[in-house]
Amino acid sequence: MDLQSELLKSIWYAFTSLDVEQSGKVSKSQLKVLSHNLYTALNIPHDPVALEEHFKDNDNGPVSNQGYMPYLNKYILAKATEGTFNKETFDELCWTMTSKKNCKPSIYQGLCSQRDCFKLFCLFNLLSEDCYPLVIIQPELEYLLKKISSAMSQEWDGTLLEELLSQHAALQEGMSVWEFLEHLSAFRLLHVESNEAFSLAVDDVFMEMYHNIIKKGYLLKKGHVRRNWQERWFVLKPSNLSYYVSEDLKEKKGEILLEENSVVENLPDREGRRCLFCVKTLVGTCEMSASDMKQRVDWVQAMQTIFRLKAEGKSSLHQELKLSRRKQRETLQRSQSNQSSHNEPISDEKPPSVLEQQGETESLEQHIESVIQKQKEVEEKRKEEEKQEREKQQAVRKDLERQLEEANLAKEQMAATLTEMEKEVQHHKKRIHELELTQQKLEEALNIQIHARLEEDRVHQELERQLAEEQQKFAELLLLQSQLETPAVRSQDEVPVLGTTSTATSPNNEQPEESIQHNTERELGNQSTATLMLKQWKIQLNHLMKPIKPGDKIEHLPVKPSCPRKGQALTSTEFITKVQTGIVQEKGNVYNPSPLQEEEE
Repeated sequence: MDLQSELLKSIWYAFTSLDVEQSGKVSKSQLKVLSHNLYTALNIPHDPVALEEHFKDNDNGPVSNQGYMPYLNKYILAKATEGTFNKETFDELCWTMTSKKNCKPSIYQGLCSQRDCFKLFCLFNLLSEDCYPLVIIQPELEYLLKKISSAMSQEWDGTLLEELLSQHAALQEGMSVWEFLEHLSAFRLLHVESNEAFSLAVDDVFMEMYHNIIKKGYLLKKGHVRRNWQERWFVLKPSNLSYYVSEDLKEKKGEILLEENSVVENLPDREGRRCLFCVKTLVGTCEMSASDMKQRVDWVQAMQTIFRLKAEGKSSLHQELKLSRRKQRETLQRSQSNQSSHNEPISDEKPPSVLEQQGETESLEQHIESVIQKQKEVEEKRKEEEKQEREKQQAVRKDLERQLEEANLAKEQMAATLTEMEKEVQHHKKRIHELELTQQKLEEALNIQIHARLEEDRVHQELERQLAEEQQKFAELLLLQSQLETPAVRSQDEVPVLGTTSTATSPNNEQPEESIQHNTERELGNQSTATLMLKQWKIQLNHLMKPIKPGDKIEHLPVKPSCPRKGQALTSTEFITKVQTGIVQEKGNVYNPSPLQEEEE
């Protein structure tokens, strides 16, 4: 079936939806809107002025289907080119126009959702007969139901369909799309356990038959630039081999255009890869690796099927299968009609024409059986792959759950460890702060001790200086005292001499005697003054000899090397004893105090 016939089926639904009175005629204004929408959906350039002129209002009245067909064939269907528009968008436009009028609300409330109804509408048009009104006959309906059941991984039970056809004899001639959707949504055609599984199955069959997806699955592909192997999701269509990052088809990585001169070949195992094969085109060679030998055989056979269809000038595998099934039915009908037209008994020897027809029928039956068997094998293989994939995913999921539990446990342990470490860090920080405060206090105390020791050393030095001065003054005083005591002794020794002399001398000597007496009195006055001064000096010396309390003893302070005790400081008692001993020695050697002086002391 060519592109125009496929488009015409959807347009027929749109045209009949505009025929409200079911008279077979539609107004020109509605046809103008329909034509404009068809131009837009099919991406056909058009002249709006010419469109207005063609469908202008006049006295001719509404246009019938036959009257609209010439314009439709000439200006729309003839200009439609495959690949320049999105056919799904075009069918969705026609479905939207016809579903509002013909699709009952009970359909959406049953098994089929609105999206499922649209996909089944497209599949119905694909398998329906090329006669209007459009209907689907029993063999094609069984084929579609078997595909959906197989996609749901369950065996198809034809008892429901047989019961329905027995109850409604009119459906044996064919079933319209609205009757098909109504009976399917009411669970009269299929046993369905889950609506979600049914929707997924309809989507798989829709992608396979409507979008001409011959095969899809994961393969390893060798890069053209980096020459590394990456896992990609491949989708094989009659025109190209596309590959994506994953099966959600969101990120397309590239495609390989398949031409008549393209070749698929098996490759020997190398580079640690097995089940290798390649596709050679005019652009280049693409190397791929399947998971096992069966997968490689399936992919190679699918590509060879596409190359065969291209060599025969055909673009769809399912269209080819549909034509094959139709030819088989026509052959069977002709053979049955020929047998019924002859009333003669059937002899053992059959005519050559009958033998040829039987041979053709048998060959077609064998071909159909081989196709059906191949489809069964493909479905079984797909089921097995899905089962293996589910098992693999379950194993991966369990492994991921185990890893997640281990990661959570490790995370908890790490969190507990971090908490303990934070506590230790806080404790160490607190201890360090306390030590810093203690160090600061010790440094302050050390500075205070150092200043006190320095002040003590300064006081000691000052005392030593004052002591040296006092010793010097004391020595001078002793010297002065010795000097004063020496004339007094001498005067006492000379008194008798002077007396004798005075007695012997004349009165003229009285004046010197008076001067001597005056000198003696002066010396005695000086001596008393010196004694008083000496007493005062001793008192001051006693005040200076008061013990000085040393500062606190600090073990780590260095001792001045100038200490007379070889690294040890003199105590106050030792210092006073040493000074007093020196004074006593000096008194014993130089000066003996008088009794009066001792009393004063």
